[in-house]
Amino acid sequence: MPHAYSSAYKSTIASVSAPEAPLVLLEITHPTFTSPIRVANDTQDITCNGDLYIGYPFRFIPPDDFENQSPKATLSIDNIGKDLMYWIETSGGGSGSLVKIMSIMRSQPDLIEWDITLELSNVRTSTPEITSDLGYENLYSKSAISKKYRPDNSPGLF
Repeated sequence: MPHAYSSAYKSTIASVSAPEAPLVLLEITHPTFTSPIRVANDTQDITCNGDLYIGYPFRFIPPDDFENQSPKATLSIDNIGKDLMYWIETSGGGSGSLVKIMSIMRSQPDLIEWDITLELSNVRTSTPEITSDLGYENLYSKSAISKKYRPDNSPGLF
């Protein structure tokens, strides 16, 4: 279903030198978190719909759209501080995490222009940065049934 973007957002993304750029917000949830982690891709904090997003620059590449593959996005953040690495190690690479990505305009912080929620997977760490894939589990590669009857596991049927 198409989304009706605001006129300010449409003119900003279509403009070469817009007076303001859209902001990308991240909201990361995990079963071990008491509340979501909220980060804004900016150097300043911003409040959106009553929630404070901490200004922390990151790199986000939106989901691609290639035939015969699930959409995948990429998220990269600087590897600073021990808390993030500790969480990655204790949570099995962030297994079970959901990342909600939203785009807003600083002039209208309560109007979310678009959003998408993706699963966090394939977390890779190095000294300068932490990179992960965002997407959905490929359900087409999974078996629809849990038990298959084959000659090797059910010889009496064959």
